[in-house]
Amino acid sequence: LIPLLKEILLINPNIKIMAVPWSAPSWMKTNYTTVGSSLVTTFNSSYARYFVKYIQAMKEQGITIDAVCPQNEPLHDGNNPSMLMTATQQISFVKKLGPAFVAAGIKTKIVIYDHNCDKPEYPIQVLNDATVDPYIDGAAFHLYAGDISALSTVHND
Repeated sequence: LIPLLKEILLINPNIKIMAVPWSAPSWMKTNYTTVGSSLVTTFNSSYARYFVKYIQAMKEQGITIDAVCPQNEPLHDGNNPSMLMTATQQISFVKKLGPAFVAAGIKTKIVIYDHNCDKPEYPIQVLNDATVDPYIDGAAFHLYAGDISALSTVHND
């Protein structure tokens, strides 16, 4: 991946790179596997450090990660890999991730949700939490389900 990203950056050094995991390491999850289940809450700080170390390691390779999402498709836990992360769980994780970024001097944006347009209540719940809102730069959406008007719903809420 690193050689490919470096090649892309040679073609377009202004490209923005967003990193989004499919799953936390299996040992951090409730079922100890890469499929489904959730992050054990006691590992929120450890997983936030994973993000910090990843961003720092990529920077050492000359690759700037512009944004991260805590979890790709957080409501779809059937892929391998996958991980369920409810809005409440995402709030708990961002409460650790945001401060970890600040403490490490990381300017990478945190974008929440990263799932379909059929559940706008999820990003709205996360964005309405005053403790995590200062760390969040936006919400990401997929267009597999729901209506694109959900983006405006979230923006206007």
